[in-house]
Amino acid sequence: METCDWPGKDPLMIKYHDTEWGAPVHDDQKHFEFMVLDAFQAGLSWALVLKKREGFRKAFDNFELKKIAKYNEEKVQRLLKDASIIRNQQKIRATINNAQCFLEIQKEFGSFDKYIWQFTGYKTRINKCKALDEIPATSPESDAMSKELKKRGFKFVGSTICYAYMQAAGMVNDHLVNCFRYKDLVGHTDR
Repeated sequence: METCDWPGKDPLMIKYHDTEWGAPVHDDQKHFEFMVLDAFQAGLSWALVLKKREGFRKAFDNFELKKIAKYNEEKVQRLLKDASIIRNQQKIRATINNAQCFLEIQKEFGSFDKYIWQFTGYKTRINKCKALDEIPATSPESDAMSKELKKRGFKFVGSTICYAYMQAAGMVNDHLVNCFRYKDLVGHTDR
């Protein structure tokens, strides 16, 4: 069975590739989890983020938005001492800020899912990459998403982070065309 080669031999990366990456997400809590993880990944490897994913889930109350939006300075200081996560003060504070912004979008649109999928016309964009170096780091859609999210007060939402998020949330299918997941997901792209 052919697969993308970026997961290498890392069991966590393989499991993530085989079961999550590129599968369309329509659950707001899962959207937020991917946004947080992709923001923390900035400047680091995805393998490191995956290794700390369970730590993130525990430290950030399983990505429950309403709880995170109310985190105070005492909680920030506890998170900065938590070795189970990536301890970056700017990213921790951005997570709290982004939870507050996320809740505002939910109020306005009924769900974050309804809002975020507009950037791809409410369907998965399917790329036809044959090699890893053909996969883009950004797109016109991630540029637009980044611009709009920043306008709404989000932090750590540059176009590259937005594109990685779009890949994770299945808004774009960047599995290589010879990968078994590419074929699995092509038929499951619409809402």
